[in-house]
Amino acid sequence: MKTTRYSTSRQKACQQCSSAKAKCDRNLGRCTRCALKGLTCSYLQAPPSNPANIGGHNGEGALYSPFSASNVLPASGGPLPSPDRETSAGTDTHGSFVESTQAISDTSPTNASSTTFTRGYSPKNSSSGSTSRPPGSSEALDFSGLDLFSPINANDISNRWLNSYIPVPGQKVKEYPATITAFIYRILKSYVAIAVRGRGVPPFIHAYQVSGTSTRLPLSTCLSLIRVCENPLPGSEGVAADVLGREMNNLYEQHAGYDDITLLAAFQAYLIYSMVLFFRLGPVSNPFLRQAMMNLQQLACSSSRGGLMCRAEQLHTRPIWEAWIVAESKRRTLFTMYLFDSVLSAQDGLQTFLGTELRGLPAPINKFLWKAQTRQEWEAAYNIYLADWLEEGLRIDELWPIPENLDEDGILQRRNRVDRWLEGVDEFGTVVYAVTSCTHGG
Repeated sequence: MKTTRYSTSRQKACQQCSSAKAKCDRNLGRCTRCALKGLTCSYLQAPPSNPANIGGHNGEGALYSPFSASNVLPASGGPLPSPDRETSAGTDTHGSFVESTQAISDTSPTNASSTTFTRGYSPKNSSSGSTSRPPGSSEALDFSGLDLFSPINANDISNRWLNSYIPVPGQKVKEYPATITAFIYRILKSYVAIAVRGRGVPPFIHAYQVSGTSTRLPLSTCLSLIRVCENPLPGSEGVAADVLGREMNNLYEQHAGYDDITLLAAFQAYLIYSMVLFFRLGPVSNPFLRQAMMNLQQLACSSSRGGLMCRAEQLHTRPIWEAWIVAESKRRTLFTMYLFDSVLSAQDGLQTFLGTELRGLPAPINKFLWKAQTRQEWEAAYNIYLADWLEEGLRIDELWPIPENLDEDGILQRRNRVDRWLEGVDEFGTVVYAVTSCTHGG
């Protein structure tokens, strides 16, 4: 009796927080700490109902994914036997892997009933996902009716793959040194490793997107599904590639029916799938990757049409936090896709060209805005940002080659702006600068 009493009264944290001896808020779906770190959140017993956490909906808005590590794979640290791990005689580990991936494929979210994942979920005009509570915030965020626009011709993004075969006159070839190509390769590979191992999310995904019930279905499914690639057994790579490929095809076929926020999640998920295929599954996925890149650029185009900037950003005033989160996440995902395209083209022996179609987009913004966890914190940081940038913020094209007709004063002014931008960039902005600085001399 004594053991039972303690086992029910002392379980105040999920398994991840309990192991780390960290405070756990026991949010339904995923606690805040696990959401921020991209960890699988599971409990030894079901967390108690907490009206403060479920917003008065009796848990109906809580996200459930049958692909979570607790349902498909063992806990972090041993999702699948690694090739060098000894197995007992008579154990068919390859068969177990095939069964696991087959089970995932058979219950693909784009083929299963939507109630399997989120009760009442609808890909388009979904009201269940229009508000969310990001980590550390006591208020719900409303992502409906965002005032976004696209300052560029988004159609040029979908046609980018053609440039390697039919170059457009006047385009500038990126002369990547081997060291820069290797640098981009290693950085993108690290993004994949973080996600596959469940230790975080790539820096183009905002914290709100993986916080509890706010995670949209394409992204939540992706972050769970790719865990099967952490330690693939020899000979099983083809099965894993087939599972990911089918999910990518489903995303692409259905993306026209998604609302703007879900479309962003689909774009990000498709990019992650593509990078996992390339960096984790190797040669078995290469024939599919070129077509995947064409589809990815179409998804990028569709997402960009929904807006890449806030109207307030154009007017150099403070935008609504929700609108800014979506716009910045889209831009970061877009920049990452261009870096990945460069790596793929280098491997295929194709030329890559400067993404002039992105001219005018803001460069990745500073870390204090990107990592702010509350509206008050973000608004205070944005007020400082506006005070530091009395004119418009740095544009991505200011990191490109210096125009030949720019005089010395113009060159000095540009370099001063870049220096000011570098003062606050996060790791993603540092990567963008390292690539453009080394290749373009800006």
